[in-house]
Amino acid sequence: MNMQQQNGQAPMNFAQPPAILSTKDLLYIEDMLSWNLEIIKKAHAYASMCQDQDVMQAMNRTCQLHIRHYQSILNHLGKHVQTTAMAGGMAK
Repeated sequence: MNMQQQNGQAPMNFAQPPAILSTKDLLYIEDMLSWNLEIIKKAHAYASMCQDQDVMQAMNRTCQLHIRHYQSILNHLGKHVQTTAMAGGMAK
């Protein structure tokens, strides 16, 4: 018997994100979006300044990678908002 079961608590399911986002969660998501956006801007700027085609391609790949990360975070957040709204969890 593990410690959570001894304390009468249900074990946590780490494979599934929580149904409610805390203020701390939202602040961290905002930070992740900001970090990715900053990298996108810098990689794009560096790519435009490069003379070396290999470096330019690396910067463009970096830019595309972080655009995908940014979009993935937004998509995840959008799904969470839709799920919460359909469950009646959103205040009107």
